[in-house]
Amino acid sequence: MTSAETDGLLEEWGDRLLRRRRRSDGLPTFGGLRANAVRREVRALVRRAPQVMVKVTGGGRGMGAIKAHMAYISKRGRLEAEDQEGERHKGREAIGALAWEWRYAGTRIPDVSHRREAFNIILSMPRGTEGAVVRAAARELMREQFRGHRYAMVLHEHQENPHVHVVVRAERDDGRRLNPRKADLHRWRERFAAALRGYGIEAAATRQAVRGVMRRPDRLWEVVARSEGRLKREQAPVNEKPLMPERNEALKNWMGLRQAFASSQDPEDQALAAELERFLQAAPVFSRRLAAKHPLSEHTREGQQRKHETSRKDEDRGHDTTEPER
Repeated sequence: MTSAETDGLLEEWGDRLLRRRRRSDGLPTFGGLRANAVRREVRALVRRAPQVMVKVTGGGRGMGAIKAHMAYISKRGRLEAEDQEGERHKGREAIGALAWEWRYAGTRIPDVSHRREAFNIILSMPRGTEGAVVRAAARELMREQFRGHRYAMVLHEHQENPHVHVVVRAERDDGRRLNPRKADLHRWRERFAAALRGYGIEAAATRQAVRGVMRRPDRLWEVVARSEGRLKREQAPVNEKPLMPERNEALKNWMGLRQAFASSQDPEDQALAAELERFLQAAPVFSRRLAAKHPLSEHTREGQQRKHETSRKDEDRGHDTTEPER
């Protein structure tokens, strides 16, 4: 198979598997994936690059709630908050003054409102990632995706995972309001992961179905407890039946990619095909479907699945908790 033919197949199967979700306004977020981008993303996946976490944890319905959240994430002014202009605010009075500016920046925010006047977001990576890099990547994401919004972001490093708390004023400078949907959350994850990779940090932002994962998204209290290193209880098993169609479709696309890599004349593509095969066999959701076509001894399969579960626990410290997905 020629190089051009291989690239064409990689782009076709890769776009199906790693297809970009549409924005909440119905517009596509990216064009089709190029072959080298598919190679890069597949390599990160099969080598289990840590999954980033982006989670909307709520939002303030009025100025009272916004001020309280700013005080909470800044530890009552002990931690530094950075705004959309890159200016730093530290100290109880400075945080209070920042909140006061928000009240009159656009439509006046009452003390109590019937709608969300701000959104609270957490951006997180697994432990071991340098906090300064997480903050720098968060800054890039916010400047790119929240242009026109006022926001304040605070880095937390005192807990298990380095993470950034962000509070975003819902109303933009032009009067439009933030209304995040599932597609927006997935796009934020992708851009956050891309920013981290730009700093040399291995990071991925792929859907659970693509990873062959069966787990429900964390509830709000679990997100907070995990970020503070207090979550000890394992999740209860999920009902797999309604989740299987998307996993089956993902496996079909994975097999198309594996065949494209294996048929390539490039030794690196062929090596990636072998890595991909091991990845699929180690994921229980996929390996059960592959067992008939690719028989393995029970001992070998169990060993691969144990390795997968161990690595997934580390990888999913920054797991996909954007919203329930099927």
